[in-house]
Amino acid sequence: MKTFTISKNDAGQRLDKFITKAVPALPKSLMYKYIRTKRIKVNSKKGDIAQKLAENDIIDMYINDEFFAPADEKYDFLSASKNLDIVYEDENILLLDKKVGLLSHPDENEYNDTLITRVKRYLYEKGEYDPKDENSFSPALVNRIDRNTGGIVIAAKNAESLRILNQKLKDREIEKYYLCVIHGTLRKKSGILSGWLIKDEKKNKVEVFAEERPGAKQIKTKYSVLAESGNFSLVEIELLTGRTHQIRAHFASIGHPLLGDGKYGTNALNKPLGYKKQFLYSYRLKFSFTTDAGILEYLNGKSFEVAEVRFRRDFLNGSLTGGEIN
Repeated sequence: MKTFTISKNDAGQRLDKFITKAVPALPKSLMYKYIRTKRIKVNSKKGDIAQKLAENDIIDMYINDEFFAPADEKYDFLSASKNLDIVYEDENILLLDKKVGLLSHPDENEYNDTLITRVKRYLYEKGEYDPKDENSFSPALVNRIDRNTGGIVIAAKNAESLRILNQKLKDREIEKYYLCVIHGTLRKKSGILSGWLIKDEKKNKVEVFAEERPGAKQIKTKYSVLAESGNFSLVEIELLTGRTHQIRAHFASIGHPLLGDGKYGTNALNKPLGYKKQFLYSYRLKFSFTTDAGILEYLNGKSFEVAEVRFRRDFLNGSLTGGEIN
């Protein structure tokens, strides 16, 4: 038998979601059975799978000790790099400048050194996060950026901030701005591109069409040309919708692929110049809340920007060379 007291970071979750995180060794089939047969109780009463937990609720679990794995004090995240570029930090959030080449989350090829493991190490060593003190919460990224794209990623330090920011991101109350270099020059120097996007999950690739098609999702990409040099343009982009590979595929669909983009662009154009990664950087974001933001209301209206995007500097200086992005 083991008892859990619901902390502030655990509150607001469904009972089954909490148990899945707090006791990962317990099979779901047994979890549902134990809730149904009162071997898992909430405040000494029969629990309901979907009930929302409140701070200071008591969860009693009358189940075998084998399901309660001993705490592992050799945390994997401690092997992550200490290198972390912080744009902004307060008691609730971190804004991080993720560099090109770094994964946001672990995958089958890289587990230990990712942006989220670096965040956990940083907060652990600051004394702001210790897995032993948490039943189910760990610091989490609100948004993610592809490995070969750099830019601002938001990390939440507590569960309430994570819930708020996830909803704000879903409701488009966080504005995200990108810089990119495209092949060619645009006739209209600013505007909104519209189209319809279909994703091929197996190929992890999307295709953009001018007209609506079955299964397609509408996309809108706002852009403004900042500078032109030869056959290239430096462009600022605001995503009005957020779809997979939207910027890369959208500009490629109108004949202006991103410089260095081998997936949606043309390697015949990129390779002779030595550019192997797409020139795309999520360089600025703004919190534009139109509904209550709770403990994060103080962020409303604030804008944050990375200190420098190397390819913008080099483009404006006329020295864009070598394929370095940032």
